[in-house]
Amino acid sequence: MAFTPEQLRTYLPAITSPSAIWWIGFSGGLDSTVLLHALAQLQLPVQLRALHINHQISANADAWHKQCADFCAQHSIPFHAEKVRVENTGKGIEDAARVARYSVFEKNLAATDYLLTAHHANDQAETLLLRLMRGTGPRGLASMASVRTLGAGLLARPLLYFTRAELETYALVHQLSWVDDESNLDDDYDRNFLRNQVMPLLHSRWPEFKRKWQQTAELCAQQETVMEEIAREDLVRAEPLAERVGQSIELNALLGLSPARKQNVLRYWLRLINHTTPEQLHWQQIEQQIFGGREDAQTRVSWGNVALQTYRERLYALPLHLPELELQFELRVGDIKPRLKTDLPDLHIRYRAGSERCKPVGRGHSQTLKKLLQEYELEPWLRDKVPLVFSGDSLVAVGDLWVCAEFVAAENEAGYALIWQ
Repeated sequence: MAFTPEQLRTYLPAITSPSAIWWIGFSGGLDSTVLLHALAQLQLPVQLRALHINHQISANADAWHKQCADFCAQHSIPFHAEKVRVENTGKGIEDAARVARYSVFEKNLAATDYLLTAHHANDQAETLLLRLMRGTGPRGLASMASVRTLGAGLLARPLLYFTRAELETYALVHQLSWVDDESNLDDDYDRNFLRNQVMPLLHSRWPEFKRKWQQTAELCAQQETVMEEIAREDLVRAEPLAERVGQSIELNALLGLSPARKQNVLRYWLRLINHTTPEQLHWQQIEQQIFGGREDAQTRVSWGNVALQTYRERLYALPLHLPELELQFELRVGDIKPRLKTDLPDLHIRYRAGSERCKPVGRGHSQTLKKLLQEYELEPWLRDKVPLVFSGDSLVAVGDLWVCAEFVAAENEAGYALIWQ
């Protein structure tokens, strides 16, 4: 199939708002140059803007920056560029550059805007093969979606149905010039190795493999949609709750599901709350320790940025490192919840030492703090973090859980409402 602007029109998003901006991720390479040129030919009733990210990695970065600006000036396309600082955090320079790039993309997208990128069928095939090498399921094999959310707007990839050879033919016919990034020749990068060594070999044997793999990605995307629908229903039945830290779901709602369906709903839930999903090793631990453990065992399985922990028949998803919680004092009158007197001297905060006792308002006698925290069902991982409010050497309140009886403000007088968050 030859690439033309009219063929491209078939795969473009619907234009729903005349004020919408279509940002074009414009590196100056062959793919984005063709995309921007073809869009300009269509004269669409939408605002086109080129968005160039100068990664400042290559010695040629500023020259590419200028070439992109000149191309846009020649074709009367508004041009916006930003320089970013790329810092390798351990996942490689490619990943770091992508994170920096997409941070700029998200920042510029408004609610009705699109970002159009120039990923094509070759890129899709490379992505699918890379994910196969790392081990993946239908979600990973769906590879790059043709449309997905990005920040406040949407990301679209209208070139996924065209090969690089088709784009290059178009560029030569229209005498376009483009940037050649010298790093694309470095086979130390996995994607370059596939592109330069593996893909040509596959093409020589199966010339249509890129289109077939795109069909595979689309079928996997459809399968993932069905799996998400099932996961959404299962998650509703598990009654997710926002907790003081993290979120929890009803453990018993998962126990009757098959292992595959439990994995499906847990992956969906963790993605919703922006946590990394487990690898196969972790699934084995989850099945054995959480679902196969003794009833109400305080079991913990962690990976990435999250820990799963059980407590009182609920499963909690917690940040791997618990945040510091602050205790705020708000002056209020007439709250139903007991408030702390305002005239107490030397108010300060300590943390558990192990011998504290208190008589919460409404109790007949004092009890140890350990016993009270159990009765109030504070999650075990928060019990050493709960701030204890003292007046001198007297314990007067425990977080926002309770105020000790003799230190409660009268109903008609101002008092401190305690908020621990």
